[in-house]
Amino acid sequence: MLGLTVACSSPSSNQPEDGPVEIRFSWWGNATRAELTNKAIKEFEAANPNIKVKPEYGDIGGYFDKLATQVAANDAPDVITMGGAYPAEYANRGALLDLSKVEGSLDLSKMDQGALENGQVQGKQYGVSTGANALAIVVNPAVFQAAGVALPDDSKWTWDDFAKTAEDITAKSPKGTYGTATVLTHDSLDAFARQRGESLYTQDGQLGLGKETVQDYFDFSVKLSESGAAPSASETVEKLNVSTEQTLMGMGQAGMMLTWTNSLSALSKASGAELKLLKLPGETPTPGIWLQSSQFYTISARSKHTDAAAKLVSFLVNNEAAAKIIQSDRGVPSNSGMRAAIQDLLTPQGKVEAAYIDQIGKMDFAPTFIGPTGSTAVSEITARINTEVLFKRLSPDKAAEQWLSESKAAIGK
Repeated sequence: MLGLTVACSSPSSNQPEDGPVEIRFSWWGNATRAELTNKAIKEFEAANPNIKVKPEYGDIGGYFDKLATQVAANDAPDVITMGGAYPAEYANRGALLDLSKVEGSLDLSKMDQGALENGQVQGKQYGVSTGANALAIVVNPAVFQAAGVALPDDSKWTWDDFAKTAEDITAKSPKGTYGTATVLTHDSLDAFARQRGESLYTQDGQLGLGKETVQDYFDFSVKLSESGAAPSASETVEKLNVSTEQTLMGMGQAGMMLTWTNSLSALSKASGAELKLLKLPGETPTPGIWLQSSQFYTISARSKHTDAAAKLVSFLVNNEAAAKIIQSDRGVPSNSGMRAAIQDLLTPQGKVEAAYIDQIGKMDFAPTFIGPTGSTAVSEITARINTEVLFKRLSPDKAAEQWLSESKAAIGK
């Protein structure tokens, strides 16, 4: 839980100032993202000589804990990168600026409608989508080939096929190489539910999945680990919050990894392999996939320079120079003009990602609902209980009961 309170006083006067202003911009990610973002910042500063941008970034592991502390101390960055349910969490606590207040400096007219809606909370725009993202199975064909295992047909494979393929790869690979880099993640619980006609959250902010689905999820997760398809419990926990480069897929020691599409380029670069994207197992007859904004740019309600902050956000999502630097690092751009501007620049991996997102965008899938206040704690609950299951301290049955009970308490339902 965030455990923060936010003062409701208005930001200081936001009239243009005579001298240069400095704004702080926070994000998380690896060294490549930092390098690209800093290049884009330099372009912005050249175009806006009266605005200096101070970058603040780090690994995803401690990012949101640090942000909660900053917001509670009224020391939040001006432009804050967020993901998942965090925009709703912070907006509902009064910590984020309603972006209609800076519409003169922030042009959202070229953004895809779905992407715009992803950044809205109770009908108000609080976040600007950095780009589209989707869950996928990233595969390393070289690992498959070395193990003598055929690539699966992703138009019809099941979760059992996924588990069997992963087991085969581990059995036929050198020690330390696994069929799948991870057991299941919190995001895959959402997909699991959607494939059964359920959902993680309902439109009115309740949990939308039953005990059987949660139990099957934990049961499948532990079976992946027990069978050797995925690493052992201790190895899995060790790798929970490592950088992209330090994952088994990044080190070339996994055949498959369930993750987000925008990590494809970083994983390919780290592994030195030409990786591919496959659709999730179990997508027929009911798809569990959805298109998600990979991240959002938000502005602190306490910022003293909301106009300058809005100009930075607008530049990052609408300016061709910025688009050509960042490309698909934060997802495939949600502005069609920027997608067109970068198409020819994309690496082979970037093109694979864009094609996958395009394919997913044409599918008919169920709507997604942003998590209610408190839902950011649910992903932590999933990871913690999954760890208990992997170490055999909880049975999948008891784990499902505990998950439902704790998650309901977290969202206050």
